[in-house]
Amino acid sequence: MIGRRVSSVLLAVAIAAAIPHLAAAQGRKAAGETPTGDAGASRLAPQAARSKAPLPLEPGLGLTTLPLWNRAAPGPAGPPSAAPTLTVFAPVPQHANGAAVIVAPGGAYLHLAIASEGREVADWFASRGVTAFLLKYRYGPRNPFPTPLLDAQRAVRLVRYEAAEYRVDPHRIGFIGFSAGGHLAALAGTLFDAGNPNAPDPIDRVSSRPDFLILAYAWLNAMQPNAKGWITYCSVLKVIPAAECRSYEKAYTPALHVTAKTPPTFLYATTDDMTVPVQASVDFYEALVRAHVPAELHLFAHGRHGSALGSGDPALDLWPELLERWLRDQGLLAPKQAWRYR
Repeated sequence: MIGRRVSSVLLAVAIAAAIPHLAAAQGRKAAGETPTGDAGASRLAPQAARSKAPLPLEPGLGLTTLPLWNRAAPGPAGPPSAAPTLTVFAPVPQHANGAAVIVAPGGAYLHLAIASEGREVADWFASRGVTAFLLKYRYGPRNPFPTPLLDAQRAVRLVRYEAAEYRVDPHRIGFIGFSAGGHLAALAGTLFDAGNPNAPDPIDRVSSRPDFLILAYAWLNAMQPNAKGWITYCSVLKVIPAAECRSYEKAYTPALHVTAKTPPTFLYATTDDMTVPVQASVDFYEALVRAHVPAELHLFAHGRHGSALGSGDPALDLWPELLERWLRDQGLLAPKQAWRYR
């Protein structure tokens, strides 16, 4: 009995002694203090003092953003936030296979769907050992053609020039584009040059030709007249004079520039796409066939425009699997293997 009374008294004393410390701790918590040290000492860390600036990226993530131009970019000047860039998504080193791909998101040349048609796509390639370069190209009424094309061509040259830095094969550099980005990718694959050996910038001395193309529901008819006789691209931007716009059809319709030197191409589209007619992909595919360019076309019966890598659609989720098989067939996912069409 005496033992129980002693225990009760000790417990009461302990609780009484602890109450001031608990109250003080609650007060510090309300004031934004953070406990530190073995003895429970605390230091002030008010919310207002926390920096809102993002921390540098963890180097192990393999993410780096490069300016596309090491000088003033040709074309109209814009704010720094609109400067074209390449963001590098490096694969895990032991899985890297030496292939590279430039990723061009869509957005009707009015914006960039940089998450679903950019970051997710770059991650998809990096997980398969391909170094992905996400292209933020210039767009909008202040940057009409040929400005986006200049950025696309520069991206290919830059990746090829920096091939050793990023441990990629300069002969295994592809270009994937979605919607407007697909139109841009197709132009990069048809309007390229070998580089200018006398250019003061060494990057301009290398070829702008991609080694393979991947076109997803590409806006390949962007520069062709619509039902009202207007060039669709010009009707979207609304700033290009009609006379100048008429010249865009011949200059920037990819199917009109396909030759035997056009890179091997994989195309994906849906038949009931309400934004870009499926015939645009069919026309480009037929031009490739006529030029004897290796090509593979996959048309799905149903699917909305902008489905990216499938977006959870049971049918459309299959198209990345078809793409992976095509990449493997070309030897692009195997390290140190001669590429089939090289």
